[in-house]
Amino acid sequence: MFENFNLNLGDMLEQLKKQLENNEGKEYTAKSGGGLVEVTLNNKLEVTNIKIDDSLLSDKESLQVLLISALNDAIKMALEDKQSSVFDILQLGEQLFSSSQKK
Repeated sequence: MFENFNLNLGDMLEQLKKQLENNEGKEYTAKSGGGLVEVTLNNKLEVTNIKIDDSLLSDKESLQVLLISALNDAIKMALEDKQSSVFDILQLGEQLFSSSQKK
């Protein structure tokens, strides 16, 4: 029984490693104000790029609102993707564990 569990745990760890490697280069981009502001984050939630339309440079308040909105949307996107990845790994673990129980 435990031999199968150890094998399945190894499979799960390998899947986790692959998932983390796949996530390394991911980027999340969100726009606000119809594309007037665009923010890009990497997988570590670091801002890697900000694009601001020239028309906003004279309107500080609008720029602040749109920038906050785009940042929040990009962060939300990244976190939802991370949660989905974790859920996928947990499902794999459940499948591996249940298959070892049948043997």
